[in-house]
Amino acid sequence: MNYGVILNVLGGLLRFLGAIMIVPLLVAIYYGDPLAPFLVAVIITGMTGILLSRFNRSTEEWKIREGFAIVAFGWLAAAFFGSIPFMLDGISPVNSFFESMSGFTTTGATILVDIEAHSKSILFWRSMTQWIGGMGIIMLFIAILPKLGVAGRQLFRAEAPGPTEDKIKPRIRETAKILWMVYVFISLIEVVVLMLVGLSLYDAVTHTFSTMACGGFSPYSESIAVFGSPLVEGVITFFMLIAGANFALHYRTMYTDCCCLVKDDEFKFYAFVLILATSILAFDLWKDMGETALNAFRYSAFQVVSITTTTGFATVDFNLWADSAKMVLLVVMFIGGCAGSTSGGIKVVRILLLLKYAKRALFKSIHPRAVKPIKFNNRTVPEDVMQAIVSFVVIYFMIFALSTIILSLLGMDLITSITASIATLGNIGPGFGLVGPMANFDVVPLAGKLLLIANMWIGRLEIFTVIVMLTPEFWKR
Repeated sequence: MNYGVILNVLGGLLRFLGAIMIVPLLVAIYYGDPLAPFLVAVIITGMTGILLSRFNRSTEEWKIREGFAIVAFGWLAAAFFGSIPFMLDGISPVNSFFESMSGFTTTGATILVDIEAHSKSILFWRSMTQWIGGMGIIMLFIAILPKLGVAGRQLFRAEAPGPTEDKIKPRIRETAKILWMVYVFISLIEVVVLMLVGLSLYDAVTHTFSTMACGGFSPYSESIAVFGSPLVEGVITFFMLIAGANFALHYRTMYTDCCCLVKDDEFKFYAFVLILATSILAFDLWKDMGETALNAFRYSAFQVVSITTTTGFATVDFNLWADSAKMVLLVVMFIGGCAGSTSGGIKVVRILLLLKYAKRALFKSIHPRAVKPIKFNNRTVPEDVMQAIVSFVVIYFMIFALSTIILSLLGMDLITSITASIATLGNIGPGFGLVGPMANFDVVPLAGKLLLIANMWIGRLEIFTVIVMLTPEFWKR
C-alpha cells in the first residue's frame, strides 16, 4: 500500500473542497449571514489539503488498492471537513458529521430539529453537499484534475454505482467530464422550470440540488409539502425520475440515439416498478384511506418516485398511512434507482438480474444439462458479474440485519430500527416510526448515529469499496 500517494491525492481533494466552499461563503455575504462558518472552513480545509500534498509528493504508480483507499477515505474526509460549517453554526460535532455525511452521500436523513432556524447559507451548503455527492465528488475530481490520467480509472471503478462500469469514452477523465456536463445541464433546466412554476431562485436552486442528487434535503421542515402545489410536485417528480435513471443513457439519448432509454432493459424494468407500485399505492389510498382518485394518484406517484429513487422528499406524512400503504414504500426502499444514476439502494439492474438468475435456476432444475446464459440488453452477463451481484445482495442484507439488531439493542422500537437502517444504508433519508418524513434522526442515541453514519458511507460506496478494507489482505504490501 502506497500511503504517500493516498495522502497526496487526498490533499488535492481537500484543496478542491476548500475552493468549493467559497460558493456558500458568497451566499452568506449576499444574505448577510455570519461569515465565520465558511471562512474558517475554507482556511482549515484548504490548508490541510496543501500540507498533505506538500509532504506527500509520491509520484509512484498506484493500483486498485490505492484507488479503493482514496475513494473510501476521500468521502470520509469530505464529510468531516464539510461538517465544519455546521459545527461553527452551533451544532454538536457528531450531529454535524451526521448531517454532512447525509449530505455528501445524498441520504437526506437529517438531525436538524428546527430547519428554518438555521441561516440561508448553511441550508444552501447543506443542499449543495448533496449535489456535489450526487454524481460523485471523486468523479468531479477526476473530471477537473488532468494529472490523474490513467490512474483515475481505479477511482472510477471504486466509486461508480452499479455492478459494471459504463464508460462513454475510452478515457475515464472524458467519461467523468461528460457525465458531469449532462448533470449540470439537466440541473440548470430544472432550476429554470421551478422558477417558472413560482419558486424563488433560492428555493429553485436548493431543491434542484437535492432533486438531481436524489438527496432530499429541503430548507423547510415540511419538505415539498410546504409549497402545496401540484405543479411543483409534478416538476420535481419528473426530475426525480430522470435523476434515478442512468446518466450515460441520458447522454446517449441526447447525442446518439433518441430511443436509447426505452430500449434499455434496466430502464424498462425501472418504469415497470414505478408504475406497478404507484398503481397499488394509489388504489390503497383511494379504497382504504378515503382519498379522492386524483389525490390518491398525486400522493402515490410522488412518494413512490421519491422513495424508489432514494430522494426522500415528502408531500404528506406517509408515516400516518395504513400499514398496507407503508409496506409498498418499504419494498421499493430496497430496490433503488438505476445503475449509473445518482440514486442509492440495491439498484434496479441487480434486482432484474437476480430475477433472471432465479428463473434460470428453476429452468435448470428441470433441465440440468441445459446451457442457458443470462441476457441483459441482448448481451450475455458473465458469471463472475452474477457472482458479484449475489455477494453484494447477501452482504447488503447482512449489514441491514446487523444494523437493525444494534439499533434495537440501543432502545429503538422495531419499526424505527428497520427503517432507519434501510433508509441510511440505501441512502433514502426518511423512514417510519420516530424517523418519519416529518421527524428527524436527532432521537437516535449517540452510538446509533455513529452506526448510521457508517451505513450511509458504506451504502454510498456500494459496500465492497469499504468492506474490502476490513480484510487483512488489503493492507499487505
